[in-house]
Amino acid sequence: MLNTLKLATAASLLALSAPAFSNEAETQSSTEERKSETYTAQQFFDSTSFGLGSSGGHVFTSDGEHVLINSDSSGVFNAYLLPLAGGEPVALTNSTTNAVFASSLFPNDNRVIYTSDGGGNELNHVYLRELDGTVRDLTPGEGHTARFGGWSGDDTSFYIATNERDPQAFDLYIYSADDYSRELLFENPGNFFPGSVSDDGRWMVLSRNNSSADSDLFLVDLEGNAEPKLITEHEGNISYGSYGFTRDSSKLIFATNEHGEFSQAWTYDLTTGETAPYLKADWDVSFVSYSRSGRYRVSGINADALTQLTLLDQQTGQEVELTGVPEGNLGSIRFDEGENQIAFTVSSDTSPSDIYVADLASGQAKRLTSALNSAIDEADLVTASIGRFESYDGVEIPGVLYRPQSASADNPAPAIVWVHGGPGGQSRRGYNPTIQHLVNNGYAVYAINNRGSSGYGKTFFHMDDKRHGEADLGDVVASKDYLQGKDWIANDRIAIMGGSYGGYMVAAALAFEPEVFDAGVNIFGVTNWVRTLKSIPPWWGANRKALFDELGDPETDEERLRKISPLFHASNIVKPMLVVQGANDPRVLQVESDELVAAVKANGVDVEYVLFEDEGHGFRKKENRVEASEAYLNFLDQHIGR
Repeated sequence: MLNTLKLATAASLLALSAPAFSNEAETQSSTEERKSETYTAQQFFDSTSFGLGSSGGHVFTSDGEHVLINSDSSGVFNAYLLPLAGGEPVALTNSTTNAVFASSLFPNDNRVIYTSDGGGNELNHVYLRELDGTVRDLTPGEGHTARFGGWSGDDTSFYIATNERDPQAFDLYIYSADDYSRELLFENPGNFFPGSVSDDGRWMVLSRNNSSADSDLFLVDLEGNAEPKLITEHEGNISYGSYGFTRDSSKLIFATNEHGEFSQAWTYDLTTGETAPYLKADWDVSFVSYSRSGRYRVSGINADALTQLTLLDQQTGQEVELTGVPEGNLGSIRFDEGENQIAFTVSSDTSPSDIYVADLASGQAKRLTSALNSAIDEADLVTASIGRFESYDGVEIPGVLYRPQSASADNPAPAIVWVHGGPGGQSRRGYNPTIQHLVNNGYAVYAINNRGSSGYGKTFFHMDDKRHGEADLGDVVASKDYLQGKDWIANDRIAIMGGSYGGYMVAAALAFEPEVFDAGVNIFGVTNWVRTLKSIPPWWGANRKALFDELGDPETDEERLRKISPLFHASNIVKPMLVVQGANDPRVLQVESDELVAAVKANGVDVEYVLFEDEGHGFRKKENRVEASEAYLNFLDQHIGR
């Protein structure tokens, strides 16, 4: 179903999150004398990225012999059927240009629903691949974007949300699985995000952002007058989000931070309107979902940048114990129709996501893929740790720390402060080939979760509201002292690097604190907030108010936005910079990077520029990711050395 969990409202708008596993003490004590092999960017990206079809779709084939996956083994993401008995994936699409992401099989045959955009422009259409291989665009036209929204409870139809009528509003349609005819279910007045539809087809949940700290949920009775009904009436700043409906269509499971710092799962009874606590932890409850009958519940907790996943058999009250699974992050659990087996992914700091299948009765799992390039010895890669420091005003700042195996007091490593996207994203643990490539080549990386990051409570999340480029930048600057306090880090060779909002922080650091970092790598970062906020893509319409609330309205707050925009202060930049940009980026326009590069060149400062004509906000083609990673390493080698 469509995801409506938007508690950290603006967190994903410019997000390019950087992952990261263990405790800092464990990692630091494990650096024994071991000569590790050094690998190229090409070798890292010759690994394969695997993923399973949508949580709202059918992932197992009707004969139970394959699962629907996405893979970039060809260099571009395409859809495949992966045999459960073992063997090579069977290609369903063969795009050589635009990334393809499979959403769902049909319930009784191998027709496929998938999405694809144009060169990273984020104008996704929803496509149907027939059994004979012919393809139909289910959302034809120009200039709009669409999303697959899952299947009806009886599997006779499926849902698609599209903004074709109004660029700023997603309407929800129901499509016939037989002839693909469609019917408008909900015409969006413009300020709602359509969410899940209950299995009985009666209820749909909507979310609405009131500000960056305040949101609401509404229910629509699709068998009634279809008028949204507010179900989260409250006072003050409270965020609500939807995890979806129970399988018997009796309750909505919703998220709220009303009762503490972190988001908890609660239930809303669709008959009585009564609410009750359902699931809580000392961290945010990230998700709650169910198997087809509702027997199994899957839930995840975002515990210190690592997902703790629980698979509960609600019939027995026992957790399902899986065997044959390595230590790592479990995710993307998908059930077959008979609830006899699951497909899922496992990843770690040192290994990309691999696809497994497990029998639910025995818990025995079997690995189906080998994502990491066989030329790379996993022992040469680095398990990360969580490192915390006290910032300029006493606030504790967490981050994910990678220590090169070669780093020691006698051989200190140059370091990189990596800033995640957002605003409001989070650097998390898990495999990141770009970071592992840098660490393998001798660089320490500290992926900071500065104030304003999600995952550490609502107070921490809102500490930088309308203080961007100031309060959060102070944490980034303070992290240099934290790194300099480690005897295995070269304290005179520390750079800053980040993408999207993190790229903005790179440019801001070099412009507003020009002597702190020795170099910067700006990956499609915002340089002019006035222009960026005025050019928000129309399909973000319902998020505009929340984003303006957090960052500022360019019509009324232009003076402050200019003050924190690096472009207007580029004359201060004296340290070398690498800028990397996608020409089709709809979030951070190419002009943002063009103008910054020109301004820094005018200072007589060394600035390099890499522009990908066929990419958008994030690089999906392997060849471009390789080129970008090579550029990062070459630039850093030149300016802070190894």
